[in-house]
Amino acid sequence: MLKRKWEEKELQTAQVSDLCRRRLLGYADSFHELAKSYDQEFVPETDDREAILAQRRLWESRQIISGHLDEMAKIMTEAACEVLSFRPMEGRKKRILTQALAQEGIQVENPCYLPREDGRQAVVLTMRAQRGKVSVEDAADMISVLLDRRFCPAASTPYVVEPEPQSFVLEEETGFLAMTGFSKAVKEDETVSGDNYAVVESEKGRVTVMLSDGTGSGERAGKDSERVLDLMEKMLEAGYDIDAAINMVNTALFAAGEDINHPTLDICDVNLYDGSCKLRKVGGAATFLKRDQEVEQVTMGNLPLGVFGTMEILPVERKLQDGDYLVMVSDGVVDAFGAEYENTMGSIIAGIQDHSPVEIADRLLRIALCASAGRIRDDMTIGVIGIWEA
Repeated sequence: MLKRKWEEKELQTAQVSDLCRRRLLGYADSFHELAKSYDQEFVPETDDREAILAQRRLWESRQIISGHLDEMAKIMTEAACEVLSFRPMEGRKKRILTQALAQEGIQVENPCYLPREDGRQAVVLTMRAQRGKVSVEDAADMISVLLDRRFCPAASTPYVVEPEPQSFVLEEETGFLAMTGFSKAVKEDETVSGDNYAVVESEKGRVTVMLSDGTGSGERAGKDSERVLDLMEKMLEAGYDIDAAINMVNTALFAAGEDINHPTLDICDVNLYDGSCKLRKVGGAATFLKRDQEVEQVTMGNLPLGVFGTMEILPVERKLQDGDYLVMVSDGVVDAFGAEYENTMGSIIAGIQDHSPVEIADRLLRIALCASAGRIRDDMTIGVIGIWEA
């Protein structure tokens, strides 16, 4: 339920109801108090070295739990206090839009503008189909023509306009388009790859590509890397910051205390509105940025997940241009090219003339297999992201 404050022709706001806000803030206070109960100074209770080390590890785990509880309290507080600002649509445009869509069998109510960053505007409205069902993309196309501005459905908006009223958010079209392609080879004598990848669009205009290489190979490694990506996807879709999500996954693995479970995590987060890209690596191999015949290697000296209880990931940011490609690889590809893999792969990627990310990934995998004389001594995964101006 939303509570609205109306001011004639001025910016209007919508926020969660007082009841929901009080409940969320109550939950946040509970998590914060629970976090404080774990946040205590470390005081050894014995002189025995082994006992002190065990107590220290338990204390560190409690500090990790305290940090996560505080993070959850922070997210709940932000959700409780979030205020959406919007402007009613101009009278003439509102009439044109509602009348035109009514002729197509779509009833529209309360169309408004929702200001975004960099001067962008989303459109928020309630729609219901008067006969049958209508694709929200078709409705967005009609609205784009009527408002003379290209709109498309937000990532979280319903896919279909149903006979029952639903709220829809239409975002402005991005300035860039992204396409991805992947190619994999499973280690010989194994049936399951220890590598996994995921492409997440948690919000319109943002594409997050993740690659995880499980420790070792086979089914166990595959399940470990799959679990990492599943947790990351769920947290990103829930609104977690990427760095906070990485730390939560890392400490979950650290607290499990499994010495053989240390998967890598390679993340490429692309903003399709301005073309910016942030790269984060937790034990991952180099990523290559191809621009025409020039190739840049991006590496970071971080250890895999679960080695230490806490970590600080400093993202590397790059500004992308039309026709750029980002190439992500797992350790099996690195091993195929030997110790000088960065220079070798950089030269190979620079000379590739293909334009499709899938074709580029396939070609690089074939070259990697040739470099290893046809032997697949470790799982190989190559992911390619292509960027073009819209």
